[in-house]
Amino acid sequence: MTCSRPASRLPLVALLTLLAASDALAVRRTEDPLALVPSGAATIGVIHWNELRSSPLGARVFADMDAISSDGDAARFLRETGLSPRDDVDTVVIAMSPGSSPGSDDGLVVFEGRFDVDRIAGALASRGATRRAGAGGGYFRLASHGSASEGAVALVNRHLVIAGSESAVIAALARRENGGSGGLTSGEGLGRQLSRIDPDASAWALIDLTRFPPSHRGESEGSGSGEPARALFGAMKSVSLVALQASVHGDAVDLSATGLTADAGNRDLLEDSLRGILAMWRLAVSEKSPELVSVLRRFRIENDGEGVSISGTLPGSFLRSLSDKRAEKR
Repeated sequence: MTCSRPASRLPLVALLTLLAASDALAVRRTEDPLALVPSGAATIGVIHWNELRSSPLGARVFADMDAISSDGDAARFLRETGLSPRDDVDTVVIAMSPGSSPGSDDGLVVFEGRFDVDRIAGALASRGATRRAGAGGGYFRLASHGSASEGAVALVNRHLVIAGSESAVIAALARRENGGSGGLTSGEGLGRQLSRIDPDASAWALIDLTRFPPSHRGESEGSGSGEPARALFGAMKSVSLVALQASVHGDAVDLSATGLTADAGNRDLLEDSLRGILAMWRLAVSEKSPELVSVLRRFRIENDGEGVSISGTLPGSFLRSLSDKRAEKR
């Protein structure tokens, strides 16, 4: 009788082993917006609206958004959907890759927040959008109105919306289903540079300049004004990656920008050019905006052997003065 117990347990053990193996092999769906971005993207930008709402910088940005949302069909769309970009959107992720010809760029935008998907679906349908089924989930194909490429919007759930070109949205939905394979968090492409970004940054961007031909990068020997600006544009031709980030601390905003180049001579040129431009800016604003001079003096420029960084802090008082001056002009 004691000899039969191990034998009787074998089917149970085999079943548990099979279940464990199938669970380990199963690909879990991801809701991470960075995982939805293709690793081959040339540009990735992230804005955490929820962290900017209480800052003077956020107040200025939202004021501009209010002006846009009060215009024509955009205002009607927001009324129909009950969507408030200021209150309902928490995070925006934007990715772009340059196409082979002007106007053929492939873009993707991922929104996190709180969305009434039924009302948004109705508003899209009333504007000619049609429902489509994809392997990774359904989406709306937007009315083209003569555009060469089809736009699309996927109302994934009440916390996640994906928009962009139809091919980009379909691919993002597929990455969501397969756990982010081929996405930015897989450590490929720009994903290899995520360590350069402060995880607590309120907004940031990575730009792979090697993916942009001169016509896209806007390179020009005569760009800017003055020798430092011309030298900066010359040095930028060797920069392979640009990392930008901003972090809100109370009512102030910390800013940082880094350009990577493997050429030591160009790193030195880039450093010298940035110092020259800062000096020019201080001189230019000394009469009209003297408060900006002390702000610019506190900006730091560093050369770490891989690239050159410029960083500094915009105090809340300065940001509020910018908003006030803008309001006066209106």
